[in-house]
Amino acid sequence: MNTAKEQLSGGQLIVKALQAQGVTHLFSVPGESFLDVLDALYDSDINNIVCRQEGGAAMMAEAWGKATGTPGICFVTRGPGATNASAGIHIADQDSTPMILFVGQINSGNRHREGFQELDYRQVFGTMTKWVAEIDSAARVTEMVARAWAIATAGRPGPVVLVLPEDALCDTAIADSMPQCTPVPSYPHPQQVEQMVTLLDQADNPMVIVGGSGWSKEACDQLADFVTRFNLPVACSFRRQMLFDHQHSHYAGDAGLGINPQLAQRIKQADVLLLINTRFSEVAAQNYTLINIPSPAQSLIHIHSGAEELGKLYTPTIGMRADPISLMPCLTEYKSTGAAKRKQYLTACHASYKAWSQLPDRHYPGTLQMPKILQIMQAMLPADSIITNGAGNYASWIHRFWPFRNFGSQLAPTSGSMGYGLPAAIAAKLACPDRTVVGMAGDGCFQMTMQELASAVQAQVQIIIMVVDNGIYGTIRMHQEKRFPQRVSGTDMVNPNFAELAKAYGIYSARIEHHDDFAPALQQAQNTDGPALLHLVLNKEVITPQQTLSEISGVSKSG
Repeated sequence: MNTAKEQLSGGQLIVKALQAQGVTHLFSVPGESFLDVLDALYDSDINNIVCRQEGGAAMMAEAWGKATGTPGICFVTRGPGATNASAGIHIADQDSTPMILFVGQINSGNRHREGFQELDYRQVFGTMTKWVAEIDSAARVTEMVARAWAIATAGRPGPVVLVLPEDALCDTAIADSMPQCTPVPSYPHPQQVEQMVTLLDQADNPMVIVGGSGWSKEACDQLADFVTRFNLPVACSFRRQMLFDHQHSHYAGDAGLGINPQLAQRIKQADVLLLINTRFSEVAAQNYTLINIPSPAQSLIHIHSGAEELGKLYTPTIGMRADPISLMPCLTEYKSTGAAKRKQYLTACHASYKAWSQLPDRHYPGTLQMPKILQIMQAMLPADSIITNGAGNYASWIHRFWPFRNFGSQLAPTSGSMGYGLPAAIAAKLACPDRTVVGMAGDGCFQMTMQELASAVQAQVQIIIMVVDNGIYGTIRMHQEKRFPQRVSGTDMVNPNFAELAKAYGIYSARIEHHDDFAPALQQAQNTDGPALLHLVLNKEVITPQQTLSEISGVSKSG
């Protein structure tokens, strides 16, 4: 009997290894440096989403990792393809998202000669990744892909880069068994859990702050059950608002850009502060002013899946290595003896959030009023809609006023990267095809990755893109007017008609200059079989919900 095992190329082995991990989609911009992988994908059932620029492809892979909890996969070519993709790698790093970037490389025999598009990827990506490695032969493909998967998902998740020399992809090796990797859970120590529960139950004005990755719907439900029994208020860290139902009576708001001042004070004055899987870095900590470094004024309980994060900034009273999915079931049996004394404090926390999140009733300059847009969105979109966005002042309307109610309903970069909304919306719809997906973008943000409209058409995803166009780099202009009033430099933009641009791609679109035209356009977008784009033309004076540009600069304007 012939027992010879099948010989496969390095490219074929990579695809087989990804299939063994259950990969169904990957995101790529094709390159000659990984032709063998592209050829192997021809015979596979993996859906290769063809993108237009490597930054967009990497952002899609990162968003896939956020949405599914499993590594997003991206393939790009060497040199400029890799450097373009670095924007997505940086997001995955700061957002703790599992992701694997495969990068082409020159033939190994030509290394260190500054060959065509040659780069040292350990130098390029070393500070942005958990691991960078080169696959030097086909025989090591299975080992290296499995290891990359394990590293990307272990502890604090993050990105991994695997480098693919051309000769390793052409090389052949025996197709050995392909192991399927599963994340290793981090279980809390029972004694620490007991100490944590006791400290919380003795507190008069505690605060729980949740964030990070590695959650599940069940873990979020178990968290809600625990804080309800113990009467603990919950805040979400920057752009992790979907971890707790905003209409729950124990929700206290979000610790992010434009924080509710009353919430900031409650965090500073808490007697016990519980951080669950959040690093509580610069944005959430309001430039590191809410918790003293290294010795907090509060009794600090810090729980994180990555041991390296415990004590990194704040010395905790209790430091516990545990992931949310392993931690939450450990809290289900505990009963509170001090919940009643926190009732009034808890009520005040939620009332403060509700007052802060009420849509303004003021009239802003221009004919398109953002409060009206938010009202219509809340009335017409399903409660479990997935909202994506990049960076810009337009996002403040969503972060402050949108009532996130469901797990997995928010995809946004804590790294503050522009251009994320459209690529993330594409990935979100592919990962969650039964949910409504709305991608938010400012005009500056959108133009970072707007070529991915073609990717959305080719992938046939039914997404709604909303471009908020005020003709300026709004966030930078806001800071400019604060520091250098009336000295505008480098922040004005000349934009196309984004609705007409979308039509060129065969996409349903509408240019909306008055909020009364928004509801019918949104209805049409919801009924469209494919991507849709709504171009919202906003007066540049409408820079934040609190202040106009003129109010910031101290100059009186009308309109």
